[in-house]
Amino acid sequence: MTIDEALDAGAPPIMAILRGIRPDEAVVIGRALVEAGIRLIEVPFNSPEAGVSIAAMADALGTEAAIGGGTILTVEMVDRLAAAGGRFMVSPNSDPVVIAHAIACAIEAVPGFLTPTEAFTAIGAGAHRLKLFPGSVFKPDYLSALRDVVPGDVGLWVVGGVGAANLAEWRARGAAGVGVGGSLYKPGDDDATVGARARNLVAAWKS
Repeated sequence: MTIDEALDAGAPPIMAILRGIRPDEAVVIGRALVEAGIRLIEVPFNSPEAGVSIAAMADALGTEAAIGGGTILTVEMVDRLAAAGGRFMVSPNSDPVVIAHAIACAIEAVPGFLTPTEAFTAIGAGAHRLKLFPGSVFKPDYLSALRDVVPGDVGLWVVGGVGAANLAEWRARGAAGVGVGGSLYKPGDDDATVGARARNLVAAWKS
């Protein structure tokens, strides 16, 4: 499943960032997220054996959720993600070479940006969703200003410091979606805990 397919099926635009997850817990945590309504799941590549976790979730949940990799910094990482069955890549930066390689591998690129220059670099390389990161260093008004100049068909997602308490404010300023990490999952959290947090996030987005 791709990001577009998940969203078209009615999933809220909330990406779960499972930094630090282990392969032995990946499917259980992934299942809890899916059952709570979150269908976009990212495993950062600085997690233990990230490719193994991605492959396990892609195999078990790939028809129900879009499974991807994060902290993708190089072409080689893109190739590892493709081999694991990931459908999208997220990066903290906007590297045109990495973005173009991901697209050539049929992997959607969601690169990170902070400035308009970086945003347009990513768009020029073919990205149509961008990750404002770290969102915590700016107020939502900054996103609103970016929204005035970035083409309307490019989705701006916010990552960093986003949670149930401030989703509405970011959304009101033009966020097409959000990525949520530490307030949703930390290493050692069990599936019941993650599922409850996920349900709160979904409810906050829909409210």
